[in-house]
Amino acid sequence: MKETAFDVLGIGNALVDVLAHADDAFLTENDIEKGAMTLIDAEAANALYGKIGPAVEVSGGSAANTIAGVATLGGRAAYIGKVADDALGNIFAHDIKATGVHFEATRQAGGDTGHCTILVTPDAQRSMNTFLGASTTLCADDVAEDQVSAAKVIYLEGYLFDPPKAREAFYKAAGIAHEAGREVALTLSDSFCVERYRAEFQHLVETEIDILFANEDELMALYQTTTFDDALQIVREKCSIAALTRSAAGSIIVCGDEIHVIDADKAQVVDTTGAGDLYAAGFLYGYTAGKDLKTAGQIASLCAAEVISHVGARPEADLKALAKAKGLI
Repeated sequence: MKETAFDVLGIGNALVDVLAHADDAFLTENDIEKGAMTLIDAEAANALYGKIGPAVEVSGGSAANTIAGVATLGGRAAYIGKVADDALGNIFAHDIKATGVHFEATRQAGGDTGHCTILVTPDAQRSMNTFLGASTTLCADDVAEDQVSAAKVIYLEGYLFDPPKAREAFYKAAGIAHEAGREVALTLSDSFCVERYRAEFQHLVETEIDILFANEDELMALYQTTTFDDALQIVREKCSIAALTRSAAGSIIVCGDEIHVIDADKAQVVDTTGAGDLYAAGFLYGYTAGKDLKTAGQIASLCAAEVISHVGARPEADLKALAKAKGLI
């Protein structure tokens, strides 16, 4: 087997996150579905951007947040995503590289870098309004075979299923990884994404995915069950490992007959943006570092708790130091 150059390589929609506070009235006035990820066009994105208050702009996208978290913990991380040759593309590339992630920017000539306006309400819920921009042009040719085959785990986001060309990149990467004896991880991204692609995701989980990340709403939507326990019993037969989050109730790691219940780390919830992304970062870091599943889940819980304690989907504290202090690494 080829020597590994990376612990985790993520492939996703390369977006610049624009984070701003808003109240429920603002969501209603602008017909924004609370707690969901809604795809919008360039005109709507620019109009919304002009209405929001002060904002923070940082490289983002679900998989990018996860990969940045892996790097912050000390893992060898890489990312594949498409940006435009514009100011936001420069922001994305500079920002993600600054976290220690290997990123060879694939630029689209013309067009705009995608961005996601994330509105955080006082109850810490986030409503995402996503203009995919250049990320929709990610295609199979952008998947670097040498990078994918040299990563212990490749990590794919469910949102990547929206652009058809990106979906082709998704399948190509999974094929390269398995041919090289690597593992493939998938996050379902959100329940609305699952509703759009339920049949495809069910097939994927059973045939291509080694590690599945999902929250309870996503998992129940995937298998159309009325209870989390019923969905859990189904998924344990479908993939090798499932890491399932349940907000304040913690998470459950399932691997065949092996089940680990992980308590949620205590945190003052300010903004839930990135909670699932950083949970996946912690788990994948622990897993690729050779930790047992329970310890990997505990690192994941710690990372999720840190990121929900402040605005934004990137950690502000030293995750590696926090994990060391708890004896997890």
